[in-house]
Amino acid sequence: MRAIEITAFGGPEVLALADVAAPTAGDGQLLIDVTAAGVNYADTHQAENTYLAPARLPLVPGAEVAGTTRDGRRVVALLERGGYAEQAVAWEPLTFELPADVTDGAALALVLQGTTAWHLLRTSAHLAPGESVVVHAAAGGVGSLAVQLAKRWGAGRVIAVASSEDKRALALELGADVAVDAGEPELKAALEDANGGAKIEVVLEMVGGATFDASLAALAPFGRLVTYGMASRAAPAPVAAGDLLRRSRAVIGFWLAHCMAAPDRLLRPQLDELLTLTRAGELRPVVGGTYPLADAAQAHRDLRARRTTGKLVLDPRA
Repeated sequence: MRAIEITAFGGPEVLALADVAAPTAGDGQLLIDVTAAGVNYADTHQAENTYLAPARLPLVPGAEVAGTTRDGRRVVALLERGGYAEQAVAWEPLTFELPADVTDGAALALVLQGTTAWHLLRTSAHLAPGESVVVHAAAGGVGSLAVQLAKRWGAGRVIAVASSEDKRALALELGADVAVDAGEPELKAALEDANGGAKIEVVLEMVGGATFDASLAALAPFGRLVTYGMASRAAPAPVAAGDLLRRSRAVIGFWLAHCMAAPDRLLRPQLDELLTLTRAGELRPVVGGTYPLADAAQAHRDLRARRTTGKLVLDPRA
């Protein structure tokens, strides 16, 4: 079958179209004929072997697919690996049936990035009504959904941070109250100004480096910064326990992989809620681009260069 195979770690150039052996489903697994595969920023780290979980070569990347099971059910699934391909194998507990009126792209946006946004706000940040929320990368896959969910769940002020005028316009269209340029040299002050001069209760942060540092400095007492990525590939300054104590601040890490250990409690109900909102027109998954499978490297280049919005999708049939 056709797949994207990585035989040496590196940048987008290592993503090569290849003919590989089709996967075989074992006990408790399902074979899926893939109609669309999701692309995530974490995939760019996996290609370099700089992700949280070490990768093994040869590697077919890809953490989620939409498609059809051999008994004809239309599903979306989370994977350990192997999504950038014409066929993939998923564990049954991580496979979710799809309503006919939800597109593949929307389903892919929700199953990983949507559930991440849900947990960032509910499980990690414990968002309370009236609290201010900063969403970095607010036009991205997670961010575009987090902006909408934060508003829906009663945030007092949603502050979107994005790198271009078009992306900031999209975040405002999705419900953000104000948008801040990610390139602001005095980001801490810009965030506080966007909140009427007050410090921030909740920050969702996936950039790392100086962005993390400025966001932490902008936190109010009892504020929570939830970190779920390091897109800049730059580590933030070390966080001292005494500094957290003096300001009554919290830094919380989140990785969706831990939810996969208990999908019936930590994934299925959340995805069901997101699908219900989407079908009712109350949540808008943003699909920012669909690429032929052979163009996976270009999708990674565009993602790393911040040229994209929302969810990126690969079409293995193109």
